[in-house]
Amino acid sequence: MSPASTVLSIPTTTPLRTLVVGCGNMGASHALAYDAIDGYVLCGLVARGRSKVDLNARLAKPVPLFDDYETALRELRPDVVCIASYPDTHEAFALRALEAGCHVFVEKPLATTVEGTRRLIAAALAANRQLMVGYVLRQHPSWQRFIAEAQRLGKPLVMRMNLNQQSSGLAWQKHRAILDTLSPVVDCGVHYIDVMCQMTGATPVRVSAIGAALASDLAPGTLNYGQLQVCFSDGSIGWYEAGWGPMISETAFFVKDVMGPRGSVSIVADGVARGRSADIAAHTETQRLLVHCGELDAEGRLVEADRELSCEDEPDHDGLCALEQRHFLARIHSGEPDYEHWNSVVDSLRVVLAADESMRTGMMQYLEPVERFMPEEAHR
Repeated sequence: MSPASTVLSIPTTTPLRTLVVGCGNMGASHALAYDAIDGYVLCGLVARGRSKVDLNARLAKPVPLFDDYETALRELRPDVVCIASYPDTHEAFALRALEAGCHVFVEKPLATTVEGTRRLIAAALAANRQLMVGYVLRQHPSWQRFIAEAQRLGKPLVMRMNLNQQSSGLAWQKHRAILDTLSPVVDCGVHYIDVMCQMTGATPVRVSAIGAALASDLAPGTLNYGQLQVCFSDGSIGWYEAGWGPMISETAFFVKDVMGPRGSVSIVADGVARGRSADIAAHTETQRLLVHCGELDAEGRLVEADRELSCEDEPDHDGLCALEQRHFLARIHSGEPDYEHWNSVVDSLRVVLAADESMRTGMMQYLEPVERFMPEEAHR
């Protein structure tokens, strides 16, 4: 792979004309960020239904609306395309945007296969364009602190995380549409596997998983609940659970907990009340971190009281999306390929897709090493 040039064809003083595709929860938050941040100018919205009309009414200045992506791409000739449509469209839409010379922001997952993910990264390198995936927790101040505290606990780590969503009405309709392509373990799991990889700094080596179909009218082979177990090269282990639907319990839908030889750290989300598991804003709320030191004195008693780290000043969901888009803008103006991000995207998707395979076959999945994306000179 040849390294991308650092010369951008768009002057850094020129606002980047940005097209948003998909105007649901995530697309709306990203569009509001583009509308507010100097350096971007929103130039159009694409969606098949009424969501684009409702979103347009919230903007500082209305923009052209389109039902068809290809038409919008051809007529608007944007500098940036933000893709927040259903997962099975991501790869094709992103590839078209890169072919049109656009920088691309894509909601997770980048593609529904590892091969598709690698194709898009290679295409971004070849086109000298930025490609960023919406791993919003990477820009979340409280989650950055959570990861840093976990890294102080020693090795191995035991990481326990879940995100169950009791969805009904429109939320369940959207989940059912995603289930046509991806299981909950794949769709949401990439975030938390990425976090586990950051906490350990190690390579995931094997995965096992189990799943269940909890709705009688799902298509054959469709699982709306699953849990995975992943083992890392340093001996660390992780557990992740996700389920969608009207039958899902909300008593423990938000578990974010890490243990190591020196103690533990947990996200305590007091404001995440029952009835909010399908609320996207609740998925990133933390309130505080609980840090526990496991050191004992000569008499076998804990030497330190638990510490609570306040996270009350953290941004809300729209604020987090704004942080993401500021980071994306900085990446565009840097002109530098983001190899670390791209390799992390591949690694996290490999784990959750292997988990999905394990759910369906009942077999442990072993993860073989894959070629890393890196500057050409690093291969010499």
